[in-house]
Amino acid sequence: MSLALIEELMDRAWPAPDREDTGAWVMRAAGGVTQRANSVWPKEQADDHESAVRAARQWYRSRRLPLIFQVFDDERSTGLNAVLDAQQFTRQSETLIMVRPGGTLPGARRDDRANDVEISEEPSEEWLRLWWSVDGRGGDAELDIARKILASCPSIYALVRDDDGAPAAVGRLALVDGKGGIYCMATGSGHRRQGFGRQVLDALLEAGGHRGVAEFWLLVMASNTGARALYEGAGFAEQGRYLYRQARPQRALSGC
Repeated sequence: MSLALIEELMDRAWPAPDREDTGAWVMRAAGGVTQRANSVWPKEQADDHESAVRAARQWYRSRRLPLIFQVFDDERSTGLNAVLDAQQFTRQSETLIMVRPGGTLPGARRDDRANDVEISEEPSEEWLRLWWSVDGRGGDAELDIARKILASCPSIYALVRDDDGAPAAVGRLALVDGKGGIYCMATGSGHRRQGFGRQVLDALLEAGGHRGVAEFWLLVMASNTGARALYEGAGFAEQGRYLYRQARPQRALSGC
């Protein structure tokens, strides 16, 4: 998969409910729920980066959201980065894009407990609550927005329980044009380093294989060495990177 294709797949796998495509850039908003759904996707170079940044700032200001760019690590971003550097945009959340071909899992990763993973086409309330407890920001209102984002793309959901029947780990496989994106991998705080995340990942890859998924992609924070090791062990390899660049808050002048 080319990076251009993966960007398209990423956008469709996590679609923002409020969006505007200018031709070069896509503005996305979802009430502040996740950076991904509340950032500019600069899919092509703008003719005038400074003017485009000003227009984007107004678009997000009208929605009472900060201006954030999802900036990919390639030559296309050179001009944009120069403008954002001049305006002192922060750099945060460097993320790796990893890919893997379809096919069987490495034999060493097979696990007899994989049959215990619950697979469904919709997230259960238990699935949602566990994922949100790990990755969520906000309360029920924000979770409802996230629920709508998830429902906007056909997906497979996996949940594994511990020996006492409590949810231990969850994950999602977004299905887009014969490709599969691994999202929402989350393990409860009391269940980490026990193999539950590996069970979920293996189950999602296997379920995708049964549905004819030819290639998989996933996104992982560059700083998350444990998750990166898990994904590399499953056959994923780095294909590209991006980070988020956010405008610094502008303090209003006061009379004091």
